[in-house]
Amino acid sequence: MVARVAGVFDEKLTEAIANSKILVVGAGGIGCEILKNLVLTGFPQIEIIDLDTIDVSNLNRQFLFHKEHVGKSKAQVAKDSALSFNPNVNIVAHHDSVISNDYGVSYFKQFDIVMNALDNRVARNHVNRMCLAANVPLVETGTAGYAGQVELIKKGLTQCYECQPKAPQKSFPGCTIRNTPSEPIHCIVWAKHLFNQLFGEEDPDQDVSPDTADPEAAGDAGASALNSEGTEAGNVERKSTRAWASDTDYDPEKLFSKLFGDDIRYLLSMENLWKKRRPPTPLSWDNLPGKDNPPTQHTGLPDQRVWTVYECAQVFAESCKSLKADLKSRPDGDHLVWDKDEKSAMDFVTACANIRAHIFNIPLNSRFEIKSMAGNIIPAIATANAIVAGLAVLRAQALLKGKIETCTSVYLRPKVNHRGQLFVPERTLTAPNPKCYVCAPKPEVALACNLKQLTIKDLNTAFKEGLNMQAPDATVEGKGLVVLSSEPGETDHNNEKTLDEMGLSDGCALLVDDFLQNYEVRVRLQQEDDEKSWRLVTDTDSPMLGPQEEKTNGSNGAKEPKAGPSRSKEDSDSDMEIVEEDDDGVTPKAPKRRRTEMNNEVVELC
Repeated sequence: MVARVAGVFDEKLTEAIANSKILVVGAGGIGCEILKNLVLTGFPQIEIIDLDTIDVSNLNRQFLFHKEHVGKSKAQVAKDSALSFNPNVNIVAHHDSVISNDYGVSYFKQFDIVMNALDNRVARNHVNRMCLAANVPLVETGTAGYAGQVELIKKGLTQCYECQPKAPQKSFPGCTIRNTPSEPIHCIVWAKHLFNQLFGEEDPDQDVSPDTADPEAAGDAGASALNSEGTEAGNVERKSTRAWASDTDYDPEKLFSKLFGDDIRYLLSMENLWKKRRPPTPLSWDNLPGKDNPPTQHTGLPDQRVWTVYECAQVFAESCKSLKADLKSRPDGDHLVWDKDEKSAMDFVTACANIRAHIFNIPLNSRFEIKSMAGNIIPAIATANAIVAGLAVLRAQALLKGKIETCTSVYLRPKVNHRGQLFVPERTLTAPNPKCYVCAPKPEVALACNLKQLTIKDLNTAFKEGLNMQAPDATVEGKGLVVLSSEPGETDHNNEKTLDEMGLSDGCALLVDDFLQNYEVRVRLQQEDDEKSWRLVTDTDSPMLGPQEEKTNGSNGAKEPKAGPSRSKEDSDSDMEIVEEDDDGVTPKAPKRRRTEMNNEVVELC
């Protein structure tokens, strides 16, 4: 390998590589590239963690995986494939979640460098905190289409991943969309894919479900599909959703039974997916929730009422008939184009998204809310992943050489800028935000809420969703009164009590800690009579917003997505920032950043 070739690296770096131990978190698009680069460079000790299994949609850009690997552990297959490049490397693979209790601070301390190749903010926040607690340098990576970035996170020297408020995550992995949705937006994107598969322009990357010919099942089902559908060229051929639906004449009941019954049961056969997730519940057309519910009064606009599952099924049937008629009225080979302002198209997506959300135990949304979330799709780009992974390993080499001051953030631009640059580095390391509620010497944040309405259960949600904690414990400062405990059952009897009933008043301070993350923060309670839920207020330039909140962008009143955490499980490469360079050549006080804004959601195929 490169490190063993005389003259390629200097003696100091060669020795540092030989004695190093690296942790790679994530074995997706960027993770595969990073692992390949580490192995070919000659890093001898590597561990890799990933919870996911390989999906068919991964095969066109995650090159360590092949057809025969579908349904298997990404981490284990990535290890086996990487060892074929360099069998002298010791790679330990963990098919597990990095958030698991097994990977505490002591685990992270054994590594010289941690390299993040994750695709969701929850896991990124967690790894950020573990590396801060362990005082281990973290190389953070991400891509969004043709854009990408690599940045170093080092305790006390650079800003951490959570130093600046972030817009909500807008990119999601294709395998999450198809197999393991956990947010309403996942179901909305799936419903839009389904619209295109049935009525729009077909895209093989937008396959909506593992139908009976899909080789993504575990055990005998997957092997049978591979054997029966394999062609002489070794490919897997499947009947398109459009062709199947056309054969049924777009019969709503048959479509419903397949998409929300048969396909869900097929997903349940992939047992590995549900070892650490709550399994979905298949639905039957003849026995739908809400069928016998009495009519309810709704005082708001019709689009703001959340339909029952039964109502969604009726809307699904009506919209299918309308869209089928529209499609058949067009010339052969023509297709429909999804438009959120076209009633049948929007009804179809709303109904399908909510039905799927119910199946996966996700809250349902109104047509108005779903319409506001629906948007366009941008795929992952293999070359962007490869470039970012290469930059990440170069940063790892610089860290081992002790040249940490050279490890400034680097941004991959979608196109060359006015200076002819495709890679735009920052000129200096970005110092930590002294008021960061994670890495500041004494982290502190305010929780604005109505103390007479917010319950202890809501408080737990605020800590988990707002502060990205996994197992929060809260005590009253100066009193030692335990308000919230992560021990099962210890404070459950207080769940429905309001903060006011617990004796907590305006200005009261809670000491909140998460033993899994070795993280503690002081939370000041701030009474606001008009606050309907909760809102985190930091001392940074932009306050964090609570659930269902939006702020306006400038004077034009355009809506910005609410700030705060994403709740997806394990995948997003969309946390991108682009540096706006100065032309005067003067060293800036601090890099000015403009966060890239996309009004529509971005779907990243994992």
